[in-house]
Amino acid sequence: MGRHRRTARSHRTPASRGAMAAGMLSIASVGTGSAATIPTPVCSSDRPELADELSADINEALDGGATVSISLHDSTTNTTCTVDGDQRYDSASTVKVTVLATLLWDTQLRNRTLTQEERERAAAMITKSDNDATTALWRQLGDAKISAFLQAAGMTNTVADKENYWGLTQVTASDQERLMQLLTSENPILSSDSRAFILALMGDVVDSQRWGTPAGAPLGTKTHVKNGWLERASNGWRVHSLGAFHAGGHNYTITVLSQDNATMEDGIAHIENVARVVHNDLNAYAAGAQS
Repeated sequence: MGRHRRTARSHRTPASRGAMAAGMLSIASVGTGSAATIPTPVCSSDRPELADELSADINEALDGGATVSISLHDSTTNTTCTVDGDQRYDSASTVKVTVLATLLWDTQLRNRTLTQEERERAAAMITKSDNDATTALWRQLGDAKISAFLQAAGMTNTVADKENYWGLTQVTASDQERLMQLLTSENPILSSDSRAFILALMGDVVDSQRWGTPAGAPLGTKTHVKNGWLERASNGWRVHSLGAFHAGGHNYTITVLSQDNATMEDGIAHIENVARVVHNDLNAYAAGAQS
C-alpha cells in the first residue's frame, strides 16, 4: 500500500474539455495557490476520550500543505470526525462508486439483475478504475437517474458537471461519507446484495491503486477502497480516497478529499498521514476495550 504505483498521471474525464479538463497540463503550469488556514477537526463519540485523541492527532497530521477535507465514522463507538466536510472538490474517479450505486439502485427499482456486460463494466470501473467503462455506464444511466439517486441517498451537495463530464462532478467529504455509510450498513436505498457487490469490487482493487486511506490499517484488516486523482490548471492535483474497513471486531469508514497538491505523490502523502493516525487511534482503543 506504499509507493509501488503511478502508472498514470491523472484520471481523465470521459471526453476532453481541453487539456484542463483532461488533467493533461504539465506540473510546471499548475498554480496551487497559498495554503489556507487548517480547519479544526470536529469529533464526537460515545467515548469522549477517543474523540479528543482523534481530534488532536488529525489536527497534527494536517500540515497545511494542501486543502484537505475529512469525514469518518466508527460504528462500534459511534465516533465521527469531520474537517471542512462541505468543501466541494472535483470528484475525479471517486464518483465511480456513485455510478455503480446508482446502477444497482436502478436495477432494484426495476426488479432486474445486472447484465453480463454491466457486471464486466462495473468490475473494470472499480477494480481498475477504467474510464471507458465508466463513460458507458454514465451515459446509460443519464442525468435523471443519477440525480434521482443522489436525492434518494441524501447526497444533496453532490452536483453533476453541467457539461456532463463525470470526473468533474462536485463532491464533498460529508456526502462521500454518507455514501460509504450506505455501503456498510442496512438502509432502504441499497439492498444487502447491492452493498455486498460494491464492497467486493472495492476489496479487489488492483494493488497499484490500494494507496490512501488503507495506509496504516492493521494486518488482517478487511479493506475496501476507491481512489481518484486529477490534475487541473487551478488548485493543482486533486487526490482523494474512500475506504471501508473491518478490523478488531469493529467497522469504520474514512473519506479524505484533497486539492492544492503540487504533485500526486504529495496528495497521497497528505491522505496517508491522516489515515495512519485514524487507524492507530481507532484500533488502539478497540484493543484496549477488549483487553
